[in-house]
Amino acid sequence: MTSPRISFEFFPPQTLDASFRLWETVQMLAPLAPEFVSVTYGAGGTTRDLTHDAVQTIHTHYGLNVAAHLTCVNASRAETLEIAEAYAEAGVTEIVALRGDPPKGEGRFTPHPEGFANACELVEALAATGKFKLHVGAYPEKHPEAESVQANVDWLKRKIDAGADSAITQFFFEAETFFRFRDACEKAGIDAPIIPGILPIHSWKGVRNFATRCGTSVPAWLDDAFEKAIRDGREELLATALCTELCSELIEGGVEHLQFYTLNRPHLTRDVCHALGITPDVSLEKVA
Repeated sequence: MTSPRISFEFFPPQTLDASFRLWETVQMLAPLAPEFVSVTYGAGGTTRDLTHDAVQTIHTHYGLNVAAHLTCVNASRAETLEIAEAYAEAGVTEIVALRGDPPKGEGRFTPHPEGFANACELVEALAATGKFKLHVGAYPEKHPEAESVQANVDWLKRKIDAGADSAITQFFFEAETFFRFRDACEKAGIDAPIIPGILPIHSWKGVRNFATRCGTSVPAWLDDAFEKAIRDGREELLATALCTELCSELIEGGVEHLQFYTLNRPHLTRDVCHALGITPDVSLEKVA
């Protein structure tokens, strides 16, 4: 089995303890030579400045290729493009362009009066600058606001046509979910790379609640497996085995790139990568 290309998602720290955890995560995973790492925005754009700081630090101090998240939330077009320009000046050439989640307490996304109405408009404006490689989000299962999975495919096609270079999916629990979506995208004429998003399960209770909010279906066998594993004190062992198996099935199905949602908890992601034959590049192992 050929080792895949990999990338990691981090989120910016909001406390001192969280800062230590982020830098531990970066130090542990950087030697695995990811193709890029991405840094998220908080809901409603609440971590915009923290995201910018984290992106710059990771890029300059660790020498990693960073894809900064950029959303349409709570900012005018001019403000959003100003942030993008600041990234370009800092040497950041990749952006994950997203509509973004509404601020907490708001049920639905409401565009800024002078802002981008959706991710397609954001992608089109960023593509027009000619300065960035653009990644967008994709949903292999029905988005909570979409009418159907086909609507997800149609919307992704619009984003690719607007100038996106690749898509990164929401997490899922079974490889067949991704393969069905990939087939539908190919049928729709989408030829850009679609990178499956992988969420290592650090806490089944937390991930299950997150899946419910995101519209990610949870197979009954997974509930049963974790119920028994938690009872027997084997939750981490099961999580590692299942994540490795999912990745292996994807690779066997032709996937060449995996994106790991690390949640700034590196150990499980590292162990899965090692199981897939992705070993550290000693030259990249350095102390902050």
